Amino acid sequence: MDRMEYRTEQEAELIMLGTGHAMVTKCYNTCFALRLGGEYFLVDAGGGNGILVQMEAAGISFGNVHRMFVTHAHTDHILGAVWVIRKVAALLRAGEYQGELTLYCHDKVKEILDFMCGQMLPGKFRAFLGKRIFLETVEDGDAREWEGAHLTFFDIGSTKEKQFGFAAVLPDGVRLACLGDEPYRKRNRNHVFGCDWLLSEAFCLDAEKERYRPYEKHHSTALDAGKTAAGLGVGNLVLYHTEDGCLPERKTRYTQEARRHYAGNVYVPEDLERISLTGRHV
Repeated sequence: MDRMEYRTEQEAELIMLGTGHAMVTKCYNTCFALRLGGEYFLVDAGGGNGILVQMEAAGISFGNVHRMFVTHAHTDHILGAVWVIRKVAALLRAGEYQGELTLYCHDKVKEILDFMCGQMLPGKFRAFLGKRIFLETVEDGDAREWEGAHLTFFDIGSTKEKQFGFAAVLPDGVRLACLGDEPYRKRNRNHVFGCDWLLSEAFCLDAEKERYRPYEKHHSTALDAGKTAAGLGVGNLVLYHTEDGCLPERKTRYTQEARRHYAGNVYVPEDLERISLTGRHV
């Protein structure tokens, strides 16, 4: 199916706005949107105003974005959030945005976003913070509702940088889990085990780990991700946050490596690729 093919408004969808790690230059940093009906839930925003380009290319109107989640404070995840806030503030000031934007994050991300917005945004945009744009702190295990989906945020247990992932139960019962950009840890088994969709980082191929050294960066390989998915009994595995040295062959090579241990469906999306999230895994 062509990645830009029309889909019905009722269908839940994953839209990969970016698929690369922090230092990529041939694709955008990893971030994505979940679509339910006409609303979008943004997860991270990459490292700059490239998020505006990706949103436009994906056909996502900021007027349909009222919830966002930032996993952690690394530059390739948080800096684009400042641009999202700036864009929504500009739309609010022009009378072109209805409702409110709520950005979920843990306490450190909130502290940094508060500081960056205070230092970087003009007063005319800062005026909407706390009035129509809200930075809402979530703790490990906190739950929120969005468009009929139940979201649970969880601390991934990183020893590098405090980071949260989330699990979602969509309105049709489909379960999705996002591990952020680090490997799965057993502490989060109850959020992940048996889910229909597992979103996992795969920094590089196992065959190229000597070149990219993923373990030094607290990352893993496509082979590792496949092993994890098999052990957790998940239905579909989505790999992202990769290097960009083999983009033309990435989909084929990463899929083949993950399938050495995992028999389910493997998705290695390109930037702007859309994945239908229909169907329960039994």
